[in-house]
Amino acid sequence: MPVHTDTLSLRSHGKGTTEITREIAGIVADSGIRNGTVTVFVRHTSASLVIMENADPSARRDLERFFDQLVPEDTPWFIHTAEGPDDMPSHIRMALTRTSEVIPIIQGRMTLGTWQGLFLFEHRRSPHHREIAVSVIGE
Repeated sequence: MPVHTDTLSLRSHGKGTTEITREIAGIVADSGIRNGTVTVFVRHTSASLVIMENADPSARRDLERFFDQLVPEDTPWFIHTAEGPDDMPSHIRMALTRTSEVIPIIQGRMTLGTWQGLFLFEHRRSPHHREIAVSVIGE
């Protein structure tokens, strides 16, 4: 069974979501695989991946605000703060979401729903260089 691997490198804009659907779709197309799966994995402990609505940006803003409330940066009992007040909250937010997504490929295309997009979810306030490993397997 053929396998195609690639790495997507990008610079985040700081805390928030960045859509990567188009870039991953390009890797899938370049693979030549018509039917199978694509696994997308973010190689960091302070960022994650989410499949989220891509039509209305307010849905993503609500998600981001929810996580700000769920894991606030001003939590006084966090010990791991070597890189600032967003250090430990970013690790917890990553643990509550996902570092990988597996998406079926049918007829050479990812089978995301009509309003679904794949997003890097940056949990740090400052922009960071992020690497995403991509593995496409199938026939």
